[in-house]
This record gives sequence, structure tokens and C-alpha cells, in this order.
Amino acid sequence: MNNINKTLYIPLYGKAYVSKKGIILQDKKAEEIWAKEAFPLKGKSKSKWLAYYMGIRSAVFDNWLRRQMTAMEDVVVLHIGCGMDSRVLRVGTMNHKWYDVDFPEVIKERKRYYTETDDYKMLAGDARNCDWLKGIPAGKRAIIVMEGVSMYMTNTEVKAFLTTLHNYFEEIAILMDCYTILAAKMSKYKNPINDVGVTEVYGIDNPVLIESDGVVFVKEHNMTPQEFIEELKGSEKYIFQKLYAGNFSKKLYRLFEYRG
Repeated sequence: MNNINKTLYIPLYGKAYVSKKGIILQDKKAEEIWAKEAFPLKGKSKSKWLAYYMGIRSAVFDNWLRRQMTAMEDVVVLHIGCGMDSRVLRVGTMNHKWYDVDFPEVIKERKRYYTETDDYKMLAGDARNCDWLKGIPAGKRAIIVMEGVSMYMTNTEVKAFLTTLHNYFEEIAILMDCYTILAAKMSKYKNPINDVGVTEVYGIDNPVLIESDGVVFVKEHNMTPQEFIEELKGSEKYIFQKLYAGNFSKKLYRLFEYRG
């Protein structure tokens, strides 16, 4: 795998870590895969604080997705940059058609642990080259999650991707996390992804700047809701809340919803 693909092991470790502790996220598949793969993370990428953050981030995405899938009938679900994530198992397809999308080498690895069904497929592809969309029926309504993806794409590439999705589907709802410009600058010197060799990332401060024709910014979501922080114990809860949540967190990391 290239260095960007190796970053998938950081959230995988985080989800396995919190799941094993019985907090925030129940993810037995992450525990299973991590136990077998045990990719050699080091430094900040194996921090318990980052693990808590990864677990909470995934739980926020899961909850948003459940709400959208319940509210909308007969939709396509796209999980862009799925890595080894078991979101399809945690959320369930709810009789929708679900597509997990990632680079060919990631999908090859993923197929060792996941099995396709009538409602669940895995597609090899890149968000910057959308030939893989041909494997999905056009004209449907689509719910899209992009977790840990946008920071590896330029703002121009993200905007072009949103335009492509808008043109292909009848209606779209998108949730994506983004680095701020400050976080992108800091990432060259201090970011867990550096531990797997990634130094080039991108950020955005104004979510309106990546709106495209027909795709508009709807709202910003809280990346670290208090309900999940409350699952931490004692001093860990206090430290996490002070250092990794709230206004300080927003200076580095944002969560945006778009519709089109």
C-alpha cells in the first residue's frame, strides 16, 4: 500500500481500542481485523487520545447516516474511502444499496474480511477519477459519507467530486470532515499521519468555498458531542474535553454537511 492507504490503520486501531474497552463504539470487526493485522503503528498514531477521537468521529458519522437512511427511502449509500471500516455492519443497509469505495489495493485487502451481498458491494476507485460510478445505478438519491478523505484532496478536487456526484444522482446528502488551513500547515510537523509517511494534506476554513453548481453547504456538525465524552472516565474525560474537544478542536478539524 502507498502511504495514504496506510493511514487506514490509524482509525482502525482507534475503533478497535474503544470497542475493546466497551465505550463509544461497538465494533467487533475492527477488533478482529486489528488482532490479525496489527500494523506497526508508532508515536502519536497509537495514542489513546487519538483512539478516543477516532471512535467518537466514527460514532458521529454513524448516527448521521442512520438518520438519513431512516428518513429517505430507496437511496444509494456511498462510503468513500472506506478503508477497513465496518460501518456497513454497525449501521446495516436498511434495505438500501450500499457501496464501499476505496483504492484497488485497499479493496483487495478489504475483501479478505468482508463479503458482498445483494445490498452491499465494494468498488475500487479514486474520488478524483470517478469511473467507478458506472457500477452504481444513475438517477437515484444518494447519501455519501467521506470520513478522513477530504484532507488528501485539494479544494478544487473536492469541489469537482461534489459536482460529479450532483450530476450523477437525482439528490445527494454528504457529510465530510475537513482539516482547517491551520491544521494542514501544522500537519507537516505534527500529525499522527506523519507516522505512516504522509506529509501533504489540505485544509479549508470556509465550507462555502467548495460548494459547486447545485451543491450547497447546509450546516456544521459537532465532531465531539458531549454524550460520547461522558463515556470516558475520571481524569481522561477532563483532559479529553479540555484538549481535544470544543473550540480548540474546531481550530483544527471541522465537520460539514452538504446537499444537492
